[in-house]
Amino acid sequence: MAGIKFSKKEFEKHFKLTEELKEKISLFGTHFEGMNEDGSEMELEITPNRPDLYSLQGFIRAFSAFMSKKDEVGLKEYKVNKPEKNFEVKIDKSVSSVRPFTACAIIKNLKFDDEKIKEIIDIQEKIHNTLGRNRKKIAIGIYPLEKIKLPIRFEAKTPKDIKFQPLEMDREINGLQILQQHATGREYAHLLEGNDKFPIFIDANNEILSMPPIINSHKTGKITETTKDIFIECSGFDFEILKKTLNILVTMLAEMGGDIYQMNLVYSDGKKQTPDLTPEKMKLNIDNANKLLGLSLKESEVKTLLERAGYNYDSKKSQVEIPAWRTDIMHEVDIIEDIAIAYGYDNFIPEIPQISTVGQIDSKEELKKKIADLLAGLNLLETSSYHLLSQDDFKKVAVKPIIEVEDSKSEYKYLRASLLGNALNILSKNIDSEYPQKIFELGRVFTLDQEGKEETGIKEEERLSIVLAQSDSNFTLMKQIIEYLMRMLDINFKIESAQAPFFIDGRCASIIVDNKIIGYFGEISPQILSNLRIKMPVVGLELSVDGL
Repeated sequence: MAGIKFSKKEFEKHFKLTEELKEKISLFGTHFEGMNEDGSEMELEITPNRPDLYSLQGFIRAFSAFMSKKDEVGLKEYKVNKPEKNFEVKIDKSVSSVRPFTACAIIKNLKFDDEKIKEIIDIQEKIHNTLGRNRKKIAIGIYPLEKIKLPIRFEAKTPKDIKFQPLEMDREINGLQILQQHATGREYAHLLEGNDKFPIFIDANNEILSMPPIINSHKTGKITETTKDIFIECSGFDFEILKKTLNILVTMLAEMGGDIYQMNLVYSDGKKQTPDLTPEKMKLNIDNANKLLGLSLKESEVKTLLERAGYNYDSKKSQVEIPAWRTDIMHEVDIIEDIAIAYGYDNFIPEIPQISTVGQIDSKEELKKKIADLLAGLNLLETSSYHLLSQDDFKKVAVKPIIEVEDSKSEYKYLRASLLGNALNILSKNIDSEYPQKIFELGRVFTLDQEGKEETGIKEEERLSIVLAQSDSNFTLMKQIIEYLMRMLDINFKIESAQAPFFIDGRCASIIVDNKIIGYFGEISPQILSNLRIKMPVVGLELSVDGL
């Protein structure tokens, strides 16, 4: 959850903050946390999937529709002006391996004060920390246009060839020195680690604007109360996410009174224009909505609820128009959730199912709980990782997922085929933490159904993974854990020498139950440990819980 603070004075220009309204804010899905000590600020908890609500302007836009405020329901439209002369960013091929994409815009006729500048800095940091995964996925830069000469170039140079005065520093230093000497540079240095070149934005006067995702220039990257026009860029690895992030920012600034102008983005394979506020369109099956919600809504009622949720609805095509700044709408179910919010969770009537059953814990869940208790008793820490992976998650380990999600809206589009790969990635992200590191996970993996038993063509299987990273990690240590686990579960098994992905040849074995191989364990390959920058010996295990 993201903790967001809004000025009570600015909020009350739109709504009187009564006890009843506080309850409505919570029913909107953004929990009201309370006021600060002097009562000047209100604090809300907003889920990370709604970055469009992180600014006061974005929140008021959505909440006004939810409250059926006159002329505020439905999808809000903004005027987007075509690019003017030199409103252009040229993207050089050199950035393709470090930060390949950018989405940019120009906003004119703004009137800044301390409060508005603070709001811009706040939303920038909130997006960096949530949607941007601490700047890894998205980096945002905002610059005063009067200090920049257009057009702009986005290119990559060697660190020694990058020289500028970073924000809040009194001298010019090079790219490598920024990572070593500047506080922000040290904090985010890992994002450029291993790159021979660093990305920079540079204007027509050869003035460096910034080195994303690290820091802006002190000379050209700091807005003040005298700033009227600004240049915005979002850089990263997923162009679609960058576009939506830019849309969040430009619509916020439009609500502040600014005029939105597009920019031409010149890539090697063609031109693009951003921002693009054209709404996405998605089919909605009203029968599905009623079935999921347990309601009997008519189409006209659904249309009204969708407008309260900030959408438009085309009855002829059964099609929903989705705001271009919504990053969380990936499926019809996401729209149905918004229908439920607009309908009001307090209006749902709980019902007891008209069936007679006796509940009991599933036998497999009982087994998993016993395994977890036994491993926790050995001082192993239980982890839980995502079912979906990005290319970064598996490119450094030996097993590549083979099932890709169609039409994924994000970089996370591969169903995991192994728990052990996820466990090793967890170790990789904790290389500076205290050792020993001993973790396990009980979770589901996904493989192609070779036997034709599954309707979806995908086989789902519950597995257990264990990894031990410590100075004395070896084959024998993991063998002792397996023997203890099987003895406590009263399962007969045997071990035979084997070869399997992840493991060193000759230091790997299979686990056999009822004459079937249910898993493998052994010492992890030094090449994989090197790829993941893990400096301790690691021993690992992965077995099928279904096989037990």
